[in-house]
Amino acid sequence: MATKIFLNLAVKDLNKSVEFFTKLGYTFNPQFTNEQATCMIISDTIYVMLLTEPFFQSFSSKKQLADTSKVFEVSICISAESKTEVDEIVNKAEAAGATIPDPATDYGWMYQHSFDDLDGHHWEFAWMDPAGPPVG
Repeated sequence: MATKIFLNLAVKDLNKSVEFFTKLGYTFNPQFTNEQATCMIISDTIYVMLLTEPFFQSFSSKKQLADTSKVFEVSICISAESKTEVDEIVNKAEAAGATIPDPATDYGWMYQHSFDDLDGHHWEFAWMDPAGPPVG
């Protein structure tokens, strides 16, 4: 069985987050959805649990939540099939209310672009040439 990844992210408004990520084309597992949380499906093995801040905080009462307006909390990087797909997802995110912190970076063999979602979580999408970087 393949290892699965469940990334947990705190969100201020669960409904707005669901609406935002739906506009990017993601779906949600209703079996793991209630008023406190939802399970966003990235792939067959990657899921993002969007948890309301109070519910997220209940997992560790000894640490404060990161203020993503002030600190760089995490960079979530997801692969894309093409440079076009990278731009499409970032454009959808921007249209849905995300901020674009930096322009796209094109190394020729690797292309990446990013956005910060409604809660300030940093998402990066990257395409890499299957042949890898140039030799030398």
